[in-house]
Amino acid sequence: MGRSTWFCWNGVLSTAVLYGSLALFTSILHNVFLLYYVETFVSIYKIDKVSFWVGETIFLIWNSFNDPLFGWLSDRAFLSSPQSGSHITSPEVVLKRLKALSTNGPLFALSFLAFWVAWARPGLQFLLCLCLYDGFLTMVDLHHSALLADLAVSATARTSLNFYCSLFSALGSFSVFMSYGFWDKEDFYYFRYFCVTLAAFSILGFFFVSRKLQLRFKKEILPKQDEASALKELSVGNAPFTNAEKPVTIGQYLKQLSKHKNFLWFVSMNLIQVFHCHFNSNFFPLFLEHLLSDSISASTGSILLGISFVAPHLNNLYFLTLCQRNGVYQVIKWLFLLKLGLGLVMLLAGADHIYLLCIFIASNRVFTEGTCKLLKLVISDLVDEDFVVNRRQQAASALLFGMVALLTKPGQTFAPLIGTWLLCVYTGYDIFERQPVKDSVLAPDISSGSGTPPLRLGCFYMLVFVPITCALLQLAAWSRFTLHGKKLQAIKTLRQGTQHGHMIDVKAI
Repeated sequence: MGRSTWFCWNGVLSTAVLYGSLALFTSILHNVFLLYYVETFVSIYKIDKVSFWVGETIFLIWNSFNDPLFGWLSDRAFLSSPQSGSHITSPEVVLKRLKALSTNGPLFALSFLAFWVAWARPGLQFLLCLCLYDGFLTMVDLHHSALLADLAVSATARTSLNFYCSLFSALGSFSVFMSYGFWDKEDFYYFRYFCVTLAAFSILGFFFVSRKLQLRFKKEILPKQDEASALKELSVGNAPFTNAEKPVTIGQYLKQLSKHKNFLWFVSMNLIQVFHCHFNSNFFPLFLEHLLSDSISASTGSILLGISFVAPHLNNLYFLTLCQRNGVYQVIKWLFLLKLGLGLVMLLAGADHIYLLCIFIASNRVFTEGTCKLLKLVISDLVDEDFVVNRRQQAASALLFGMVALLTKPGQTFAPLIGTWLLCVYTGYDIFERQPVKDSVLAPDISSGSGTPPLRLGCFYMLVFVPITCALLQLAAWSRFTLHGKKLQAIKTLRQGTQHGHMIDVKAI
């Protein structure tokens, strides 16, 4: 028994490393995309304002609906099958997801390359690149996230998978350090070759790692188990042994969801969080250029940029320990209060404290991204509540995750739209203008008595007022969220009791 357990654990560890490495091949590309795609089309390809807004609006619709759409297309065959007894993850599902990653991963990398070479009119290229990139990214994220449940045999194994995923995501963030050294709006040649190198590494990684996992699964798991033991080994949890009831229609499900108050308050908070995360990523180069470029060296800017992308993944390991002691709700509330406090301190200090400004720019992104890393735990709690309140035979986890994405992904599109609008309204500086920035925008005109602040001061106010406003709105929404403390424990007890204690303990993740 002990030897068998050791061999299983050893296999899980090696599989966890391969699973985590898939996050590396995504993050090395996605971090660079978030940082440079807006400035590339605005400053280099000279996209006009109307095309930019139209492209972002269409992308908003596509970005919101492709998660539940692809989730349904991927799993509809399994959801359509009548279920009774144990909730089973079949070996065919795992192999299907690995095959999808070996195909969609390289296509995702190729769609990343389409941003950095002008091959069509800027407006058309902007729209097509965004939709293609996000479509393949959604497919990769969907199957990679689903594999977490498919490959996790125990709570310990699932924690191991999460650990390596965070570790490799942190390693992938180092592409940001290197990108700052290649980025040059005046000479785009070397940055293009840098992106080609990243994409080639990602393509090879997706192909070989997913193939390796397929071979390992076929050779080491399937031949060693008969059908019954294979199903038991791959089962994430056991549902009550009852006859399948009439399935819930999508209309009935949406009606139930509309009455789920904690879900609605969470979505309201998370929409603001998604907006703030992408606002920080999209306007990081602008803040570095107009607030710090005259005071810090290029190498310092590269380090600052890299830290802001790497630290959230490392912080996540510490935040998880805090969640085990104090609960996810309380830790997220502390992070909102910290965001508000840091913003107020920076506002009072002013834009002339360079070192404090460096710390704030980096920490603002670190803590904002750190909050995002914890939200999957909250969604898991909402799945538990949905299961208990609506007396489901099986937890509708995939559908609930898709609905959260549907309602919160618009924040990703709102970020560049609202950011560019605020900059134009507040400073008079339009990033879509083709002429050089006027002196009156760069420096205040005292004689004119105009109330329009200079560009540097406008960037500073954007930097501090956006997190302050987001924190206040999020604290208001989060205070109405009641799924924590004794209520959360009662929900978990009811679900575990309903499913005879065979569920994986969510708090152990």
